[in-house]
Amino acid sequence: MHAFGFLVLALSTTPAFAAASPWTELLPDVRARLITADAREPDGTVLAGLELAMPAGYKTYWKTPGETGIPTVLDFSASSGLAGENVLWPYPSVDDSQGYLDYVYTGNVVLPVALTLARDAADIEMTAMLGICSDICAPANAHFSLPLSLAAADAAQSIRLRQAAADAPLPWAREAVPVGDVVLDEAGKALAVHLSGADIEPASLIAATADPADVFGTPQKSPEPGIFLLPLLGTSGIKGLEGKSVQITFLTAAGPFQVSRRILPAVPPGK
Repeated sequence: MHAFGFLVLALSTTPAFAAASPWTELLPDVRARLITADAREPDGTVLAGLELAMPAGYKTYWKTPGETGIPTVLDFSASSGLAGENVLWPYPSVDDSQGYLDYVYTGNVVLPVALTLARDAADIEMTAMLGICSDICAPANAHFSLPLSLAAADAAQSIRLRQAAADAPLPWAREAVPVGDVVLDEAGKALAVHLSGADIEPASLIAATADPADVFGTPQKSPEPGIFLLPLLGTSGIKGLEGKSVQITFLTAAGPFQVSRRILPAVPPGK
């Protein structure tokens, strides 16, 4: 398990660009800032995001961190002029290098957010709560402020934010659904995920419930055709999963997608 240290944030004196806040130093050589596109997307939202610059050997965590990580949380509640926000979480990498399974981001990362404005301008106040890890992990809590105006779009930031948003899983909306039932496998202490689409990459399956104690391992091929097992790694009991809603995230040749399923009870032997 990682050891967590205390982290004091120091603010950079770098001047803000039109569509970016000043950099905040989270650790030596690890920086973060808030960026925006300053332009409406076709659906009426405005893209913003947390940009992280991390050197080799550092990582931070997805919204579902895995066994040992700290979930990343972006809070916009202190903003004015916003009617809503939706964090578009890019599909993460799997890190099991320390003997634990975690879902992480490394290197230079942009976590995009689709903002719904209540008017044509807003003052964005974002608090980012996340863990930054190398040999040890430290919880970081940083605040960013940035006025948002639609007077002049920032083309460079818009491209970067759109590229990051393209890596975020979309709800599956096609006719042929590649993920079928999700059933308890009590013998294997796992979720049995029934796959029906040849396009899906089974190794990319990630299962997550609303309970952070429910942690599932990497997919394993079942002896039964079309079924992959995701073993339970968390502290909750396997029977306690019955009836819960679970989000299944996966990769296809067309990009990342997600579906929600209700966990079905175990099938009695012989049926």
